[in-house]
Amino acid sequence: MNKQASVHYITNVNDEAQLRKGHTMQIRVRFAPSPTGRVHLGNMRTAIFNWLFARHHGGRFLLRIEDTDRQRSHQGAIDQLLAEMTWLDLDFDGDPLYQHTRSDAHRAAADRLMQAGHAYAYANGDGDAAVLFRIPLDPGPEYSIVERERISVDIHPDVPVTISSAGITYAAISRKGKPIPSECCLAGMMRLKIVGDNGVVRYDLGKDPGAVTDGQPPVTVDNGTTLSFIRRDVRFHDLVRGDLSKPLDSIKDFVIVRSDGHPVFHLANVCDDIHQQITHVIRGDDHIENSYRHVLLFAALGHAAPAFLHLPMIVNREGKPYSKRDGDAYIGELREAGFMNSTVFNYLALLGWSPGDDREKMSRADIVNAFDVSGIQLSAAQMDIRKLQHMNGQYIADLPFDAFLHGVEQALAEQPWARNADPAYFREVAELMQSRTKQFTDAATWQYFFVDTLSYDDRLVGKHIGKPGIRSAFAQLLTALREIAFDPEPIESAIHAVTDDREIPRGKFNLPLRIAVTASNTGAGIYEVMALLGRDRTLARLTHAVDSLCADDSEQ
Repeated sequence: MNKQASVHYITNVNDEAQLRKGHTMQIRVRFAPSPTGRVHLGNMRTAIFNWLFARHHGGRFLLRIEDTDRQRSHQGAIDQLLAEMTWLDLDFDGDPLYQHTRSDAHRAAADRLMQAGHAYAYANGDGDAAVLFRIPLDPGPEYSIVERERISVDIHPDVPVTISSAGITYAAISRKGKPIPSECCLAGMMRLKIVGDNGVVRYDLGKDPGAVTDGQPPVTVDNGTTLSFIRRDVRFHDLVRGDLSKPLDSIKDFVIVRSDGHPVFHLANVCDDIHQQITHVIRGDDHIENSYRHVLLFAALGHAAPAFLHLPMIVNREGKPYSKRDGDAYIGELREAGFMNSTVFNYLALLGWSPGDDREKMSRADIVNAFDVSGIQLSAAQMDIRKLQHMNGQYIADLPFDAFLHGVEQALAEQPWARNADPAYFREVAELMQSRTKQFTDAATWQYFFVDTLSYDDRLVGKHIGKPGIRSAFAQLLTALREIAFDPEPIESAIHAVTDDREIPRGKFNLPLRIAVTASNTGAGIYEVMALLGRDRTLARLTHAVDSLCADDSEQ
């Protein structure tokens, strides 16, 4: 078989040092999503890692839209994907490749595989035949197949073994002695012998190779108790995980063209990687099983496989795949929830990769410069929405005020109270709240600055304002606040005077006071908040608390 000789493929992590020394090579990676819905965090994290790898090495980052499933793929999903990549500043090189435009090339590749004996037509039922890729029998190195040793597998004697050019079917034995239907590719059981009772060889495939050629009827063998065969592994090298292998007796021949004539993922993916001259395939570790099959397809099509790198999956706090029920699972949701693009990029870049030190908040340029595949972890990456919120708060705090104000105004565009607010007063509130804001959408909680009537949480009121002594303390504070300049320092002094007089720990009084004047248990410093609310609004809310919210503590 002819192989491409013009491209050098990295096969281990240490080859990155060769690149830094000027080794001639053009890195070419691709992001290849299927446009069937919203883009999951895991998909975009894959895009980011591919982008970082290409930019770090001065290579090319290509976009391939894998839209061969024409029924599920739709333009709306493509538009959203492109918008979200733009939002994250993930620029790609050249024009996107739409996979459906290469269907003829995929079918032509299937025809070549059939002509070479690497694929065959298979009809299961009355419909048209699909095309299956034949796992190769030839143990040559171009197939990444390694021969191990002869092994024996016990099988259920009541179920016949069937051998055909499409594979081997048999029944394994459960712990309770029940038959377990099983099958594998013909190549998975090299030099197969079916052994019966007393060690009698009931069938020897090595002596009858013509029985499994295309077009021959299946061979059925009864009363077998053991399958004896040479076990072989298919192997490939992962840049992070090292050498990975899988026994061929656990793999079946697989469909590459459906019975309706449409190429499937495996064939289209490999053909387009060859077409785009992809040097490195960086994708989630849920594709490891696919990679075992793909290295064989690359070889059968006459091309060396690219280097592989499989990223750890993203999980929730319980170690399960991160999904919608865990929170914002899609990039668009994070954007809608008020996260900054720089935060999301930074966080996802560190989700499964480390720069080798304790840095977390990093500029895009610093991440590109530091990105090295040796920093990619093997274990699953845990999505922590609280950590993401904290990081976003850091990015928001560092924004120029006008940029922060613009983000807040966009987040509140549908809020009447925000649209009707006095611009100068709104700026004052935003200046106070910027350092306390973790997401732009947090600004929806600022409503208490702009309305006269609040909605109180009965649970918070009962737990904090309904305590004995709070009503009389509020009444005393009301008197004091009427007599002072309404600025943070005098307000603080007046509050301390009340708490000291009543021997209330200072920190214990501020939370009930905050709930009374804001109907919230979080926010900026209460002294600054009260000053910004103003004397009239603050006194009116404290009066309402005394009259309607506080418990009667007249007997205290």
